[in-house]
Amino acid sequence: MNLHQFRFVQEALRRNLNLTDAAKALHTSQPGVSKAIIELEQELGIQIFARHGKRLKNVTEPGQHVIESVAIILREVDNLRRIGEQYSARDFGTLSIATTHSQARYVLPKAVTQLRARYPKVNVSLHQGTPDQVARMVIEDGVDIGIATESVNDYSELITLPCYEWQHVLVLRNDHPLAHKKSVTLADIAGEELITYHPSFTGRTRIDAAFARHHLTPNVALEAIDSDVIKTYVRLGLGVGIVAEMAVDKDTDRDLTTRPLGRLIGHNITRIAFRRGAYLRDFVYYFVHQLSDRLDRDLVQKAMNGQASDYAL
Repeated sequence: MNLHQFRFVQEALRRNLNLTDAAKALHTSQPGVSKAIIELEQELGIQIFARHGKRLKNVTEPGQHVIESVAIILREVDNLRRIGEQYSARDFGTLSIATTHSQARYVLPKAVTQLRARYPKVNVSLHQGTPDQVARMVIEDGVDIGIATESVNDYSELITLPCYEWQHVLVLRNDHPLAHKKSVTLADIAGEELITYHPSFTGRTRIDAAFARHHLTPNVALEAIDSDVIKTYVRLGLGVGIVAEMAVDKDTDRDLTTRPLGRLIGHNITRIAFRRGAYLRDFVYYFVHQLSDRLDRDLVQKAMNGQASDYAL
C-alpha cells in the first residue's frame, strides 16, 4: 500500500464517491483511481466501498475504519512535511489563512503587516469564503488557520479559540431622520428599508434572530457580502445599513452616522480555528499572537494538546 492509494480513497469520499470528480481534483485518470482503490482493497482483504456495477455506492463498515485511519495517516504525513519545513528553513514558507471578506478586509491587514516585518521570507496566502467554507478549507485543504465568526466552532475536527468580540452597528446618512436619535430600536429599523449582509456572512443569523425575538420582520432591500458595498448603497439613500463595527472608519466614513446595536442584537465572537492534530510552525504562533495578544504560544499549544484552558474573552 502507498500514500497515493490513501489520497485516492480520501478524495473519493470528499467527492461524494464520484471517481471522475476525484480524478479531476487529483489531476489523474479515473481508471487509475479506481484501479488503485481496488488494489488497496485486495491488499487489505476487505471492501472499503460497496459498488453498484463500476460505481461506488457507499462506504462499508470496515471501510469506515479504513477511512478514519487514512485520515490520521495523511494528517501525520502533512505534519512531517511541516516539521521538515520548520527545521530546514525556519523563517521561510507560506502561511495559508482561510477567512471571510470582513476579516480579510478590516482585521487581518495589521497582523499580516507585522508578520511580514518579522518574517519577510514568509508568504501569505489568503483564501476567502463563507464561514462553512472556511472550516472545510482548514479541515480538507490543509490551510494553516481559519478565522470566522460563525460555524467554525461547530466542527469536531477543529480546535478553536476566541480571538475578539465585536458588535454590529447601524449606518445612516447624516441627513437621515434616525441619525438625530441618540438611540434606535429594532422597531425603528424595521420601519426602514434595510441593507445588510447575506445570510451566510458576518453574524446575519444573529441579526435575524434579534428581530424574530421581538416579533418584527426587517424589510431587507439588499443583501451583500461586502461591507463597503453596503455603505455605498446607504450613501445612495437606498436604506439604512447594518454592518460589523470594524467595517466603519472614523476618517473615511465621516459622511455616515453610526449607532451601536450590541444591546439590541447581541455581541459576536470571532474565533481562530486549527485542524485538530496539526503541527504549527513558529510563524503561525507569531501571527496568531498579533491578532490577539492573549493568544500566546503556550495557550495555543495547550489547546492543541487537548489541555483544559480557562481562556475567555
